[in-house]
Amino acid sequence: MTEHIDADQPRRWQTDVPPVVNVQKGDGCYPASLVRLLGEQAPAVVPAWGNLDILEQKRIALFCSVQCPGERIIQAYDLARHLRDTGKTVISGFHSPMEKECLTLLLRGEQPIIICPARGLEKMRLPADWKTAMVAGRLLLLSPFSGKARRVTADLAKQRNLFVAAMADEACFVHTAPGGNLEQLKARVKEWGIPLMNI
Repeated sequence: MTEHIDADQPRRWQTDVPPVVNVQKGDGCYPASLVRLLGEQAPAVVPAWGNLDILEQKRIALFCSVQCPGERIIQAYDLARHLRDTGKTVISGFHSPMEKECLTLLLRGEQPIIICPARGLEKMRLPADWKTAMVAGRLLLLSPFSGKARRVTADLAKQRNLFVAAMADEACFVHTAPGGNLEQLKARVKEWGIPLMNI
């Protein structure tokens, strides 16, 4: 069951996996950048699962195309270790193979992580290492989609990446395929004035 989060009530962390809650526009924890950058495209409700206090941290968005050149793979590993060891909060869909590899490294650290699946959160099963991080209070799942969106599609992934970018204080594009969706997203991020991290 999805619950509505009351922004006026203090959030106390649990010793078990918390329920999915709905963060609505107007709630104190609703990311203001979504409204500022997406306007009418900003979701009215953002399903959230995990520690909402993570939203108070500055966020670095991580993106990488499905096909990633070998030299960029090495740089991505180094970047993930650096972000983990310096305690940076990373937000991503963690969907492409290289993004998944980075998530594996990040989960071994202690820093906050925000995962944004390209589907709704209802009836979603947490892998064991995600559950461990969530119970520890360092993992938050966010989705711009309702529970009805249960299958990842190319269109949902594109919408999700725009959502992730709009929540970022800084963005890192490990690799963008020429003419691909991420290349277009990178141009949008530049228009928004979000700083880009070089690797």
